[in-house]
Amino acid sequence: MDLARQLKAHLEALRAAGVEFVPVGERLVFARPAPEPRAGSSRSIPMAAEPAAAPDSPDSRRRELTVLAQSITSCNRCPELFSTRTQTVFGVGPIDPAICFVGEAPGADEDAKGEPFVGRAGQLLDKIIAACGFARQDVYICNTIKCRPPNNRTPSPAERDSCRDYFDRQIALVRPQYIVCLGATAAQNVLGTTQGINRLRGSMHRFGDIPVLCTFHPAYLLRDETKKKECWDDMKLLLKVMGRPIPGAK
Repeated sequence: MDLARQLKAHLEALRAAGVEFVPVGERLVFARPAPEPRAGSSRSIPMAAEPAAAPDSPDSRRRELTVLAQSITSCNRCPELFSTRTQTVFGVGPIDPAICFVGEAPGADEDAKGEPFVGRAGQLLDKIIAACGFARQDVYICNTIKCRPPNNRTPSPAERDSCRDYFDRQIALVRPQYIVCLGATAAQNVLGTTQGINRLRGSMHRFGDIPVLCTFHPAYLLRDETKKKECWDDMKLLLKVMGRPIPGAK
């Protein structure tokens, strides 16, 4: 007897018993049993997903910093800078450094390499960093402006404003303990002031909750070496505020 005839006979038996309604249930789906592993093979065990980094952790901030740097590469807010730059120059160094050195804008060498302070001024900055007892890789280095102005001119107020949110976010992610502004333009941009570098030197300022020291730009020191002693006086003030020993002091 085939299945159709069996089903018909079953329904007739139900009708004869007074059953007039038969509910339709959901179709049953039977899972096939997993095949046994072959001899010599091992069944793979699903690995637990790696936990995501906390939103405020160094790893999370480092990833966000990378995303920010990548987004700036396509920035065209400043038409003249966008049309003349070789590449953007974001910043280098670790998260949560003791010091962040901030310049005004990339120069020709920085524009070519994509890294801040790599020319003659950068070499002098390396010596200043070493004199303070640090290595270049210990500190964070960046500029307030991420593109080279043509002929290394001073960035315009409009260009500073256009790049400001990038810089603010960068500092918020890096979280340096102290900031050193190199030169008047960087100091004025960071602190939002019109005072000259000679007025800003010799005392500590603040960028939000971060203490800020202002000193001469290394490029200026290359032009006027008599200012190197004053720059070293500034750095000694910073080390004193940080509670760090001053190398070479008796």
